[in-house]
Amino acid sequence: MRRREFITLLGGAAAWPLLARAQQGDRVRRIGVLMPGDENDPESKTRLSAFTQALPDLGWTDGRNVRMDLRWGSLDINRMRALARELVGLQPDIIVTYGTPATVALQRETRTIPIVFAGVTDPVAQYIVPRLDRPSGNITGFALFEATLGGNWLELLSEIAPGLKRAAIVFNPDTAPVSTFMPSIEMAARSLNVVLITAPVDSDAEIETAIIALGREPGGGLVVTGDAFTNVHRAPILSAAARNNVPAVYAFSYFARDGGLLSYGPDPVDTFRRAATYVDRILRGEKPGDLPVQFPTKYELFLNLKTAKALGLTVPQSILLRADEVLE
Repeated sequence: MRRREFITLLGGAAAWPLLARAQQGDRVRRIGVLMPGDENDPESKTRLSAFTQALPDLGWTDGRNVRMDLRWGSLDINRMRALARELVGLQPDIIVTYGTPATVALQRETRTIPIVFAGVTDPVAQYIVPRLDRPSGNITGFALFEATLGGNWLELLSEIAPGLKRAAIVFNPDTAPVSTFMPSIEMAARSLNVVLITAPVDSDAEIETAIIALGREPGGGLVVTGDAFTNVHRAPILSAAARNNVPAVYAFSYFARDGGLLSYGPDPVDTFRRAATYVDRILRGEKPGDLPVQFPTKYELFLNLKTAKALGLTVPQSILLRADEVLE
């Protein structure tokens, strides 16, 4: 089934009578939260805040009728698995998570406690849910990307840098299911006559090496997939791309805001805000397996004009007209 055939609106929750929304009972509900990144990362904190700030509007107040058990995985797979076991051992009423590795770690620990993911790239391909419209188990949530987005990234990069000959796909193999995007990226590369280079990285040194190699000759470009590792390590990625004059496209807008050339993708803060509505519905009695996995309703294009000028690029009118925001 095509995803657009089953995406549903959550607006009905807003129409519930206020009295019904206030009836929580006397029991304090326990919400576990497993975040894959570092608690000092500002973007991770912003996402989490969107979730916690949405709960009171739905009738759930931390310290009154809910309590939060928050854990940070710090991009360490073994740590995330240990924290998943710890959270499940607390027997919360529901667990919220972000990203494929953290979600899979929780899935291994429980098949009964409801789990809501606020961002997974391809939940069916990663065997997190058997189907999108009716997940049927204890897990549901909000996917971040469609597989075709990979080709869009390469097309945008070629559009703004028409001399593109080689493009490196930078990703962390432990946190990014890059195989989801590769068919559409490869199709776009054949159409654009661009040579693809896969560049798995797991340290700042490997990021630096990959981008230096790309910038040694004209015609190099960079596609940075959206995952927990590249998000936390965006400063060295952006710095290396600037120093080596490599045009790059990114999955999230904060890369462009921090100096990246282009970004095209969803707003992960919004997925956390929307995840709160699923938590609300499940705590009120609905089953996670009956709630469809939802995709972003909009992908946004951000352009950093200052970076384009620094790279000596003339931005085509087609991109300027499509950009949701032009940063100067």
